[in-house]
Amino acid sequence: MKDQEISADITAGRSRMAATIVAGHMIKHLYNGGFGALIMPQIKIDLGLNFTQFGILATSRSLTGWLSNMYAGYLGDRFTDKSSLFLGLSLTLLGVAHFIIGFSQSYLMMLGALLLLGIGPSMFHPFAVGEMSRRFPERRGFAVSLHGMGGISGEVLGPLVFAGLLTLLVWRDLLKISIIPALIMGLGLWLVLRSLSKIESQAASRQAYLRSLGTLLRNPMLAILVASTALRSIGEGAVEGFLPVYLKETLSYSDRDLAITMSLAQVVGLMAQPIMGFASDRFGRKIVLAPAALFIAVASILLAFAGPTWVFALVVFKGAFKFSLHHIHIAAAIDATEGKAQSTVTSLMYGAGIIGIFSPSVAGMISDSFGIQTAFLYGGSAALLAFVVLMFFKNKKRDPLVSAAEG
Repeated sequence: MKDQEISADITAGRSRMAATIVAGHMIKHLYNGGFGALIMPQIKIDLGLNFTQFGILATSRSLTGWLSNMYAGYLGDRFTDKSSLFLGLSLTLLGVAHFIIGFSQSYLMMLGALLLLGIGPSMFHPFAVGEMSRRFPERRGFAVSLHGMGGISGEVLGPLVFAGLLTLLVWRDLLKISIIPALIMGLGLWLVLRSLSKIESQAASRQAYLRSLGTLLRNPMLAILVASTALRSIGEGAVEGFLPVYLKETLSYSDRDLAITMSLAQVVGLMAQPIMGFASDRFGRKIVLAPAALFIAVASILLAFAGPTWVFALVVFKGAFKFSLHHIHIAAAIDATEGKAQSTVTSLMYGAGIIGIFSPSVAGMISDSFGIQTAFLYGGSAALLAFVVLMFFKNKKRDPLVSAAEG
């Protein structure tokens, strides 16, 4: 399939657009990876928090993240010509939130700052994935996976960059100066993407957006993907939220060891992402999604019983499937809706995580009562249920553009 067989308005400048969005996604996840792996455990230690209090902090970020993500889905389809503005604003708010966290001295102040932190980054995905999907209709799975590669690259670099900077700065000062690169990248995104040709909006009004959500959820295959994603988010909220704390406090990992372990997991995911994206385009989404979901569930459960060497191996190899699973879920959802309202579908898939919002709090209470390993049993069980639900999914017939391209 040649680019000119698709509308020239869609393909014009799309390579530059993709490179810029992938770079922005990398920066976003560089912050996310470093903050989650190294800063969150440090906040727990410095403020003297128990597991329940720590879980509530993680929940607060997820709560505002879900709310902003769902509204961003409407904005992404309603204002497709304003993607550059919202993507730039997303990274700007990310930097501002980190700056405020650096000044937060009490638990309540930290809670408020983390509520703010959830807003900016969550705006990024609906606009970014919507743009990638609209500009690459004949290679949607690959395009969404390419976007995911930017995120994984950031997750690889984040712990390493933060660990290196923490040898020079205390964590609060690091967060204060982190506003500078975020502002620069946010401005860069806006300047580069605003020159793209405009694509007609797909949502006429807020009421149309709300109606579209109801219509979309009546699609049985999309409903299955939403349910699977929701259950998987419960598992991730428990496992990923408490894994850095477990490695640092229980297994006595140094910041260096913690950074290397978490980054290696992302390196494996980075290598797997394009392969799994291509395989899902070529052979169908389910044949990739189902084995990946099962492996994540089993690996999460085994973390509760494994010794230090096996914990390291499980964490690293689980990275091969963690990010790919999510982005191929999104591609499958867009397939199931025949490529309509990509930003809304994307936000719906991210928004399915509302069920998992309170998972860190639940895992924290369980950990305070029965030990932190039980958080992995709880999370792994939810992930196993996600796999069971996913087994009912049936691949949607491919987009005609895809079939023509392969022909």
